[in-house]
Parts: sequence; C-alpha cells; structure tokens
Amino acid sequence: MPNAVPSPAHVVFVTGPSGAGRTTVINALEDLGFEAIDNLPLRLLPRLLEGPPPDRPLALGIDPRTRDFGAEDLLRAHEKLAADPAYATDLIYVDCEAATLQRRYSETRRRHPLSPDADPAEGIAQEREILAPLRGHASVLIDTTNRTPHDTRAEIGRFFTPDRAPRLVIQLTSFSYRRGLPLGADLVFDCRFLRNPHWDPDLRAQDGRDDGVRAYIAEDARFDAFTDQIEAMLMLLLPAFREEGKSHLTVAFGCTGGRHRSVALTEITAARLADSGWQVSKRHRDVDRDKARAPEDGASAASRGGEA
Repeated sequence: MPNAVPSPAHVVFVTGPSGAGRTTVINALEDLGFEAIDNLPLRLLPRLLEGPPPDRPLALGIDPRTRDFGAEDLLRAHEKLAADPAYATDLIYVDCEAATLQRRYSETRRRHPLSPDADPAEGIAQEREILAPLRGHASVLIDTTNRTPHDTRAEIGRFFTPDRAPRLVIQLTSFSYRRGLPLGADLVFDCRFLRNPHWDPDLRAQDGRDDGVRAYIAEDARFDAFTDQIEAMLMLLLPAFREEGKSHLTVAFGCTGGRHRSVALTEITAARLADSGWQVSKRHRDVDRDKARAPEDGASAASRGGEA
C-alpha cells in the first residue's frame, strides 16, 4: 500500500491595525489548537520553519510594531510559503474603523505604538497607510468595528479548526430580555413562562447554577417537557447543521433578568449535549456582566437586575 501523503501544515498570518483586535484573534486561534507566536520578526520566519513542517498549525502575529516589518515583505513571505505544497496558508486582516480605534484608545488611555507622544489619530492614520497593501490580499477579513471580543472569537471559530475537519462548535448563552437578544444568536428559547425563583427571598441573590434555584424551577409542571423537547430538537438539528457545513451555532436562553431560569436551562442543556459528545461552551452574558460591574454603591445585583 502506498504511503499516505501528509496533509499540508497550516500557517496563518495575522495582521491589522493596533487596537482592532489582532491579539483577540491570535488567542482564539490558540484556543483552537494553533501554536501562537506574536510579534514575530519576518527575518526569523525561515528559521522557524526549518526542517520538517510543524505538526501543529501555526498562528503568527505580525504588524508594524515588529522590528523589521514591511507590508511588501510580509506579502512576499506569505506568497512564498503558499507556493510550497507542504503548507496551507491564510492571511487574516483584522480591521476597524478609524473613529472606533480612536475611541478605544481614548477609553483605555493607551498610547498608539506609532505615535506614543502625539494624538493617537496620527498613529492610526500612519498605520492604516502602512498596512493598506495587505488588506486587499487577505484571505480572511474581520471587521471588529461593531463586534465585541466575544463576537470576534466566535467569527474565528466559524473560519478555523485545527485540522480543517468539519466540526460544529456550540455556544450556549443565557441572557436578559431587558438587555436585548445576544448578537448572532441562531436559536433563541424564551424561559419566562417557567416558575421564577426571583420571588423566593432565599433564592433571589443566587443564580441558575445553584441547586436550590434549579430545584425551584424544576417544580414547574412544564419543566421536564420543555427541557426534553429542547434536547430532542437539538439532537435532530445539530447533525443537520454539521452536514450543511455550519461550524458554529449559538443557542440562547432568555428570561426577564438573565439570572435564574435562563442560566439554569443553559447549564442543563450544556450538560446534556456534552454527555452526547458535542463540543459545547457556555456563557452567562448578564450574570458575567453584572460581576464585571460589581456594585460600588452597595446596591445588590437583585435590585439592579430586577425580576429574574
């Protein structure tokens, strides 16, 4: 039997203006199994790739902060590697509108690396001009102007898997209807008809990961049928989505405050899908947001979140 031809090693170059989210993209690729190297000088690329192709895909962050950076040099390096049958390459360009970049620098009070002693607008304009030749040659263009870091990571998940094999990554998220639907949700389930732990003073400060909260919700006569039918529907749909080529699916559970019922259903459904062999991640949007904005004035999360 002839020896199998090895699959090409995957090398992804990641570039784009500072503040657009390039680091977020590199971290997302690392979470997908890529070996990530940031700020790699181009002159070190040949040494990095000496010998046999790497057994893990590579994500290489290269931008104008790199010592010997040049847009044309990066293009030549990318094209040379792409011509080698031992490699499969991509060039990711992470972009963002100039006004949004300037606002991000203002909010974080960071200095722009190309204009550390001047207005960040000067560095932003200079960097965009330097990078202009690369944008048109990108195989993947991600504009983060209206995206959160979470959205950007999800977008990378749609484009890349470590071995390019078909895979469906399932994101389960809880949310509060008061704060709007999650961006990019594919399936949304409304849990507001279920028994509400908010009205039990002993449970109000807890969230849906608490056993007592889950037991309280489970006493609703419709609970078992609801959770079982959600599981049955997902077991029908997930293989179909995967066969259709979908690589990322967001399933959202909502309730009034995003704290009790939606969190419990997210946790229960995630456990059932994981037990069935699906790759699942969880996010509790509004519980996490409230923790990040820990009350500074003594107001409780319950009083800020209202009915859950």
